Amino acid sequence: MINLLRIENTRATRSGWRSHLAALGVLLSCTFAMGSALAQTAPKPDWRVADIPAQNGRIFLVTGGTSGMGYEDAKALAAAGAQVVIAARNPQRGQEAIERIQQEVPGAQVQFEAIDLADLSSVRALGQRLGTTLPRLDGLINNAAIMAPPERGTSADGLEMQFATNYAGHFVLTAELLPLLRKSDAPRVVTLSSIAVNRASINFDDLQSTQAYDPYGAYAQSKLAGLIFAFELQRRSEAEGWGIQSIAAHPGVAVTELVARGPGFDSEFGRSWAQDRDNYHSPAEGALPTLYAATAPDAQAGAYYGPTGENEQRGPLGFATVPAAAGDAEVAVRLWTITEELTGTRFPSRAR
Repeated sequence: MINLLRIENTRATRSGWRSHLAALGVLLSCTFAMGSALAQTAPKPDWRVADIPAQNGRIFLVTGGTSGMGYEDAKALAAAGAQVVIAARNPQRGQEAIERIQQEVPGAQVQFEAIDLADLSSVRALGQRLGTTLPRLDGLINNAAIMAPPERGTSADGLEMQFATNYAGHFVLTAELLPLLRKSDAPRVVTLSSIAVNRASINFDDLQSTQAYDPYGAYAQSKLAGLIFAFELQRRSEAEGWGIQSIAAHPGVAVTELVARGPGFDSEFGRSWAQDRDNYHSPAEGALPTLYAATAPDAQAGAYYGPTGENEQRGPLGFATVPAAAGDAEVAVRLWTITEELTGTRFPSRAR
């Protein structure tokens, strides 16, 4: 599957630059904040963890922070002086992650909170707990994800499992934590996407893959939904006066547990991935776009960051390519409205 992704991305690179640039041109002409990103200051290509400014006194929540890039996010933020909440499903893995971070970062302020993004009651329970224990939230990193389980699964709320975990759960979590975020003087929400979005679309006729389930198609759709959400969240923050900077990022291709826990190493995808893994980012390298979006003073609201090497699989940090499907404001509003209905969640509005 990695090979298919490379082939499709290479084809897009060779024959689709004009269409990509045209799509970006449309975005640049819109009032949509992402539209001006390419006219703004690009990140330093060699930006590293050492460039993170001091985060003393700031509070971050990272979903899926027990392993992979989420763990690297939590460790780097703690090393910069932040108080970090790791939100994930497994308390034992959470405690192990905290112990590892505290060994590497003496004095690190890290805590674990249980959440199952595929169970909206769990998401809401976390929001309620943090609402009574935290004075504010300065940064939310919507990182946790699952990828391409071979069989279609459903969440506790009846949603397709990847749609629920990668997108809908984070949609609800962001809404639940919005009051805490608004208590910060400079709140940021960073949502993780994927290069898989470059071949994705939102299938409104079969959003939950009940008619046909393609593991990789459902994954790509869920990550595209997250990217659309990040952009729409910024638009609504500006319109409603929430004061939140919503930023998207993707890691390229990083060596994490996604394959082992998704299609598995014995799958065609897993075998191809294993053959090429030396060419991919480490989790620490894959975390850099997220950390830049979460902490850099020059990070732009409504922007999308990622590696800029071949097909954006790895390489120096910069602006990521925005697929045309992510820039359609009508699709964004439709998806937002449907998600509110599916999850029973409403963001605040001056009209309400």
